[in-house]
Amino acid sequence: MSVTSPSHAAAHHGDTDVVALLRSQLGDAVSTDDADLERTREDKSGHVSDAAPLAIVRARSIDDVRATLRIATETGTPVVTRGAGTGLAGGAVAGAGEIVLSTLAMDRVLEISVDDELAVVQPGIINADLNAQLAPHGLWFAPDPASRAISTVGGNIATNAGGLLCAKYGVTRDAVLGLKVVLADGRLLELGHRTVKGVTGLDFTALMVGSEGTLGVIVEATVRAKRLPAGDIAVMSATFATVDEAARAAAVITSSGLHPAVMELIGESAMAGIAAHLGIEHPGGSQLIVQTDGPAAAAESDAVVAVMRSLGGTVEVSLDRAEGERLFGIRRAFHPAMAAQGTVLIEDVCVPRSKLPAMFAAIGDIEQKYGITIPTVAHAGDGNLHPNFVFSGTEVPDHIWSAADEMFLAALRLGGTLTGEHGIGLLKRRWLRDELGDDQLALQEQVKAVFDPAGILNPGKVF
Repeated sequence: MSVTSPSHAAAHHGDTDVVALLRSQLGDAVSTDDADLERTREDKSGHVSDAAPLAIVRARSIDDVRATLRIATETGTPVVTRGAGTGLAGGAVAGAGEIVLSTLAMDRVLEISVDDELAVVQPGIINADLNAQLAPHGLWFAPDPASRAISTVGGNIATNAGGLLCAKYGVTRDAVLGLKVVLADGRLLELGHRTVKGVTGLDFTALMVGSEGTLGVIVEATVRAKRLPAGDIAVMSATFATVDEAARAAAVITSSGLHPAVMELIGESAMAGIAAHLGIEHPGGSQLIVQTDGPAAAAESDAVVAVMRSLGGTVEVSLDRAEGERLFGIRRAFHPAMAAQGTVLIEDVCVPRSKLPAMFAAIGDIEQKYGITIPTVAHAGDGNLHPNFVFSGTEVPDHIWSAADEMFLAALRLGGTLTGEHGIGLLKRRWLRDELGDDQLALQEQVKAVFDPAGILNPGKVF
């Protein structure tokens, strides 16, 4: 998909001078290699900017970040902060005249405290790598995006990433105690605390989580590290004839007072695409995959199975961890499977869990109206759906945008939101006012101006 990045001319310096200033202070951390620059024109959303950025700064320290932002402010040059580039909303896509500030090389775990159940990390560490380092201490970092093997913790924080475990263990915001953030002018803020409680002043830590690089650059994070769940893990996989039956089963499970660790719904067309991509058999129908954990896992699984069967599901149960991982591997293959079919517009609406069947019904109505198929998966435990629009070419066809517009408005009518975990980025700016309203949008733009008065941080994204 092509998008037009805003044009920002350097205030006092030409592009060559900006690069020279960066090199004078940061040396070989600065790259203008064509291949390096090309890679930053896109992320996993399918968006591609119209032109390559000026340069990439591969920051190795907080000082590198501060130096980059001082030069950017001095020269009026926009900055796009980037981690692994796995975002799905175009939030880290860079274009002409911009500096890419990569935090990928800042990838160390600085501290693990078993007693305080926390870790202090740099933003470039990969989510799964952090958990590999926490595991020997009996700890884990709960946020579990489907991209956990390739996405950074800094990126998870910048987008308030969700994932499969949110219903029971919370989203990224729930796991962040404190942050170090560099402002647009190079000042370093230390936000939050190491304590479980803390209400000193306004909560700037929570404000930064999900701010998508528009308010500052996250350079260090103090995150909660939970104890690894004890006991068994049970995984139930149920096949339902229709997606409506699967969605109703998910809604009944949550309304019954059960608290699965994971509950994932795979619609029929999504399951067919995954099966074709992985070369596995597709039994037909839609899938609901549920995981229970902890001391009550077995008892909860019995109750979940009873609900599934009462609503028409054909259920398989496994207590084998490897088999459970295989089942969730099928779910995690959804995005690669869709990308193999063409260009993908990946959406991310969220509705109250009780409204999940109604949202699937609305998607079905939109499919019929526009004569298209919208493969959809859902984090059914928290009401977060990922409808995908697959098409040919690099430009989103008008009828796809129209269908997406109707889908967003349907989610809002059901008491939901435009985005549960991917963020606004470039993808959803046009609908932001529909959800926030005029007054709240104006206030948010004013907050942005306080933190970034020159408007150089990730310009054109979100607002």
